[in-house]
Amino acid sequence: MLPSQALLPAVLFALAALRALASDTFLAAVYEHAVILPHATQEPVPASDALALMNRNMDVLEGAIKEAAQQGAHIIVTPEDGIYGWRFTRESIYPYLEDVPDPAVNWIPCTDPSRFGPTPVQERLSCMARNNSIYVVANIGDKKLCDSSDPSCPKDGRYQYNTDVVFDAQGKLVARYHKYNLFRSETQFDYPKEPEAVTFETPFGKFGIFTCFDILFYEPAVVLVNKMQVDTVLFPTAWMNVLPFLTAIEFHSAWAMGMGVNLLSANTHNTTSAMTGSGLFTPEGPAAYHYDSATEEGRLLLAELSARPRLSPTYPPAVNWSLHATSIEKFPGENNTFSGAVRKDIFTFRELRHKDGNYTVCQGDLCCHLVYQMSNKRRDEVYVLGAFDGLHGSLIKYHWQICTLLKCPSTNLSTCGQPVETAQTKFDMFSLSGTFGTSYVFPEVLYSGVQLAPGEFEVLRDGRLKSKPGTSKPLITGTLFGRLYEKDQPHPLRISL
Repeated sequence: MLPSQALLPAVLFALAALRALASDTFLAAVYEHAVILPHATQEPVPASDALALMNRNMDVLEGAIKEAAQQGAHIIVTPEDGIYGWRFTRESIYPYLEDVPDPAVNWIPCTDPSRFGPTPVQERLSCMARNNSIYVVANIGDKKLCDSSDPSCPKDGRYQYNTDVVFDAQGKLVARYHKYNLFRSETQFDYPKEPEAVTFETPFGKFGIFTCFDILFYEPAVVLVNKMQVDTVLFPTAWMNVLPFLTAIEFHSAWAMGMGVNLLSANTHNTTSAMTGSGLFTPEGPAAYHYDSATEEGRLLLAELSARPRLSPTYPPAVNWSLHATSIEKFPGENNTFSGAVRKDIFTFRELRHKDGNYTVCQGDLCCHLVYQMSNKRRDEVYVLGAFDGLHGSLIKYHWQICTLLKCPSTNLSTCGQPVETAQTKFDMFSLSGTFGTSYVFPEVLYSGVQLAPGEFEVLRDGRLKSKPGTSKPLITGTLFGRLYEKDQPHPLRISL
């Protein structure tokens, strides 16, 4: 007979499974981690130094995992780059990498650590999951040797991948995902040859996983939701906030609503790099979120979520995003427009000169319609209605269609489109719609101080983003963010593969 201590993880896992099966909900956790970074170097450090740094970060993550488990969480997501940071060249990251096998090998690193060579990071993550009876999601680096028989093999004889791993409550490796859409600064990693649609089943729903920049593209993000029909997406990220449309909490909450799934988003925390913003997002809005640009502290978030949101009685109905906008005449005054830049994207804007009104702005194939009433029209604040229909990006170009009600940083109209974090104007009501040429539209509402507006707006079936009834806080932006994936240009760094 096995000693009672050896039986404990199995007993805890069985209890966790029964607890999950007894309910249509599950308790999820994400941890925003203030990563301990290595010293920037062009040369590899000794493997012992690399492991020491990773253990320092895993010490922090283990504390968060234990706390989440003690509060009853079934799964916890930790951030991209959360174990070793991001200050690397291709050569200098090598000591931090491990060989991550295909989960089909049926492996529990905690109980069989030497099966695939030295894997101390995977062993420790596996034991965190097993000892706390909780699914653990982490981001690490995978290395795969290759040779001249592979024409795509890098010159140094190995592939290096930005990799997510998932260990179940027994510590078994159940998912491995190689990031497909690398950000421009990730030169230390290789692109996988094909996109991966990684899913796994749990007693509390079907899960998929991808990483950071992937969320903006059709593969794997849309494939996982529409074709693989996952209930929840696990999302380790190292997201640098970009106002006015791409702060982490703003876009990730909107994506979960637009795609109709849960999104467990765990961001790194580094205010120098404008990294903060994590959350547990649902089709109905944020269940919990955190944004903190003032301190360097991590944060654990927990929330109870629907295990199968599509079966929930509160699941939002399907939306025809262009139905309302294409059924009405353009509001007068469209010629009173001007151009302004949101970063490098040239928008067509129209100033909201009155306390209330109806406005239309068009660009390309997109016309945006706004009906609004301000609580008070301040002389020191300017709002605009904006439209953008075109390719975004420099190295990587992908197609956006955006309708936005947007605050300008000052009364000088040339500043419209530049970042602004605070406002003083509230709206009694607004209704925003557009003639979108896509079914992939993500509704965003952002309040002063970079805060979300849960429960204070709705998306109608005819595609209107509407306040209900007014904004409780001053408004930075109300935006409908559309993606025309079929008009994206091929990724220039992936063409050569």
